[in-house]
Amino acid sequence: MTDRPTIAPAHAPQWHEALFYTGDDDYLAATVPFVEDGLAAGEPVLIAVPTYGLGLLRRFDGVDGVRLLDMVRAGRNPARIIPSVLHAFVAGHGGPVRVVGEPVWPGRAAADYPRCVQHEALVNIAFADHPVRMLCPYDAARLDLDVLADAASTHPVLMRGGDRQPSLGYTRPERIVDAFNRPLPEPTTTTTVLVFETAGLSGVRGLVVALATEAGLAPDRVTDLRIAVNELATNAVATAAGPAILRVWTEPDALVCEITGSSVLTDRLAGRIPPPHTTERGRGLVLVNLLCDLVHVHTTEDSTTVRLLMDR
Repeated sequence: MTDRPTIAPAHAPQWHEALFYTGDDDYLAATVPFVEDGLAAGEPVLIAVPTYGLGLLRRFDGVDGVRLLDMVRAGRNPARIIPSVLHAFVAGHGGPVRVVGEPVWPGRAAADYPRCVQHEALVNIAFADHPVRMLCPYDAARLDLDVLADAASTHPVLMRGGDRQPSLGYTRPERIVDAFNRPLPEPTTTTTVLVFETAGLSGVRGLVVALATEAGLAPDRVTDLRIAVNELATNAVATAAGPAILRVWTEPDALVCEITGSSVLTDRLAGRIPPPHTTERGRGLVLVNLLCDLVHVHTTEDSTTVRLLMDR
């Protein structure tokens, strides 16, 4: 994959911090001053945490300069957090901002986790040139040690019990993203397969609409999925020498659509940063991330697979 310019580990950015907390008091002892200091400095603050955390920080509800978001909904798809939550907030203000962001919490689905780690790593690249400070809480009492180790690898600074120290485990973001570029698990239920080229795009759309409707998706979600699949399918055959493959199957809580093509996605930030308004290129995967409930991307030396999940 293509390396975008970023800061070397020895000179890691100091604005992206992980907070390892062990209870409500510990959580509040770090997050409340972080928010209040930002407001005192005239810095708008975004609080994007799970429902439980919003309850703890409800004192800031309605406060000028503070926006609260439920990360369970806003960050349902981890690949959506940078473009629709963070980038939208940072770009909407002309100066320094602060963010309390909690993308990983006890009970979050295991299938989401690799995308969460990649998200945290990519934050270090996506906002390297922006005046932003981010504090990312991690429940150290209830999350696995492996999760905390991954947090240490994606955050240049760690806070624990009031102590703020450089993270000795911090790793170049590109390495983290590549380490979690893992083969996707094979479906365990009956799969519908369609091999298609450009002339078959209408058939792709029709099949997806039929199967999504049969699976019980609401009409607006069927439309969202049709748009997302069409974006991916069109790109898969436009940028590859041969046909692409569509697979569709149902899981207990989701409908899954997957497209594999022979072109290789090399930009790690693809789908994360909205392109300038002056160009139409680069919008497809951003749109897919906004529309779908979970998006997995897996690349090999000669192919790219994008798997979309729509909750049902």
